[in-house]
Amino acid sequence: MIDATQNINQAISAYKSAAGSVGASTKSSDTPSEGDDFASLVKGAIHEAVRIGERSEQLSIAGVNDKADLTQVITAVAEAEVTLETVVRVRDKVLDAYREIMRMPM
Repeated sequence: MIDATQNINQAISAYKSAAGSVGASTKSSDTPSEGDDFASLVKGAIHEAVRIGERSEQLSIAGVNDKADLTQVITAVAEAEVTLETVVRVRDKVLDAYREIMRMPM
């Protein structure tokens, strides 16, 4: 998961540099830009997804060693599955939006 987080951080950095070069003359240093808010939102969501996955793994290992309740293990694994499905769907929507933007005439 660390590689995915690093890739997201690289994408956010690229987005910031591209947004900075396009809107450098219109940006005010006193107010946060919308790009920073979006980047923070994405970064927070990725960190939360990683945390849920790690918790699921820990509970699964504890369940195998008979140190966790089976209900907790199943709930954690289901939560991790839903989180992964959500991340994949959001990724697909972002890629679709990117493709649409690339098809726009200049």
